[in-house]
Amino acid sequence: MKASPAPLSSAFRQALSEAWAGGSGLLLPLGFFAGTAMLIPFSLGSDAELLARIGPGVLWLALALASMVTLERVFQADLQDGALDLWIQSGDSISLIAASKTFAHWLISGLPLVILTPAIGYMLGVPMSEMLPAMLGYAMGGITFFLWGGVAAALAASVARAGLLIAVIALPFYVPAIIFGVRVAEEGLNGVGLPFLGASMLFALGVAPPAMGAALRLAAE
Repeated sequence: MKASPAPLSSAFRQALSEAWAGGSGLLLPLGFFAGTAMLIPFSLGSDAELLARIGPGVLWLALALASMVTLERVFQADLQDGALDLWIQSGDSISLIAASKTFAHWLISGLPLVILTPAIGYMLGVPMSEMLPAMLGYAMGGITFFLWGGVAAALAASVARAGLLIAVIALPFYVPAIIFGVRVAEEGLNGVGLPFLGASMLFALGVAPPAMGAALRLAAE
């Protein structure tokens, strides 16, 4: 079943507004991402060779964790104010509406992390030659993280203070993207990591929206 353009655009605009609320949708993930990445040198020392070797992995781990900072509120407000019930009663596809809301949150909370990556990578000593493929990988991986995180957020929509529950559900699904993403950073665009990372993203695009829709229908019952 398809969703008409009006509910989709309305949900997308609403999600953009929620993500911008108080500026936290942008600042919290950025602060968490930068803070997590920059604490590593303090714990491991200033060995430039070591930092350059572990830098891609550190950035991917920081990206995965930062992507979950704002997921708790993606669907909770819709359940609480009755918007979710209206969407279900309208007969429109909840899966497409959920996917549009998740994409809006990625634009506000995930895309800035990709843009910030070169600065953090430079501080960690990651060679700049690796940053272009890394940024492409982070964009693909970030979308994958937010899609699986959206599934976790939908499953936890009826749970108060569900941040920890979302992390427990989502993190196992993040592992393939992290593994292939690190390989993209290390091997570049011609390695085997990029096709597998792309496959992970396409799999998430195909599976996550229906899973979000099913979880939201259960939450509304």
